[in-house]
Amino acid sequence: MDLDLAPVRAFVVTAQRLHFGRAAAELFLSQQALSKRIARLEDALGVRLFDRTGHSVGLTPAGQRFLGPAQDVVRAGEAAVAAARHSERPLRVSVWGHMFIPLRTIRTVVEQEPGLDIELSLRPGFLAALSGLRGEEIDFALGRTHGLDEPWPATLTRRLVCLDPVKAVLSEKSPLAGASALRPDDLRTSRLWFPAAMEKLEFLRSFVERFGIPGDFGGINLGLEPFLDHLRGRPEHFSLLPTDVEIPPGTGLVELPVVDPTPLYAWHVVWRAGERHQALGPLLDAFARAASTHDWLAYDPARHWLPDTDRGVL
Repeated sequence: MDLDLAPVRAFVVTAQRLHFGRAAAELFLSQQALSKRIARLEDALGVRLFDRTGHSVGLTPAGQRFLGPAQDVVRAGEAAVAAARHSERPLRVSVWGHMFIPLRTIRTVVEQEPGLDIELSLRPGFLAALSGLRGEEIDFALGRTHGLDEPWPATLTRRLVCLDPVKAVLSEKSPLAGASALRPDDLRTSRLWFPAAMEKLEFLRSFVERFGIPGDFGGINLGLEPFLDHLRGRPEHFSLLPTDVEIPPGTGLVELPVVDPTPLYAWHVVWRAGERHQALGPLLDAFARAASTHDWLAYDPARHWLPDTDRGVL
């Protein structure tokens, strides 16, 4: 028999999630449309693939036998599509991140491999990037990942590429401005500020909760210049930025290292597991060379701090 890839893909995702609602969302289908695809595949094969009892879903013995070869079929189909399409367009690379740095990171990497055929775009956040990858709107993404309400998607690959030390930025009128360095405990007398909703700032939220630092979050992130203007005029506030974000001289601001421990901001790259674009391998090699050249992956638990979610994927 000839296998239609759409029902096979629907089976694979549902088998990985064992939840029709989550699988339907990942495939951008209604649950009714997903059920129809599974039923069509079961009719064609002449066997049941899933046991449905109440709210639980499990694989039948036939489904368990079918899963491995079905995954191979889906990967082969993705590779065939990629081989046909990608010779005619650049690798679509997207970045996101509230710390004003992802485009600088990409620039550093591209300098390692200036002939890369890539096309850049911006995404408003991690979940938007995942949606773009799943919907094949983009091929590769760079940003900060965080925990999901589901297991990490088996169709996507994630790799840690940079652990970026952060510094404190504050007004020169702040009581802390005269220090040579600041420990997280020192920052409890000030307030960490960032112009975005708390739920979008998992790294900063983890930092203030871990070290008992007051925080003020909210508003709209209008870019680096308005961000620095706010800090200059509010001595009670400070914020955290990656160490290589340049603060222009004469702005009335002070930038101080944070030590004992130094917080590290983790950057990951994410791509589809079946991606075969010819630029993907050279781009990943360029990230590896940049990490080696700039010591991007240095981590010492005695000197550094990472949120729990980042330590779990080191």
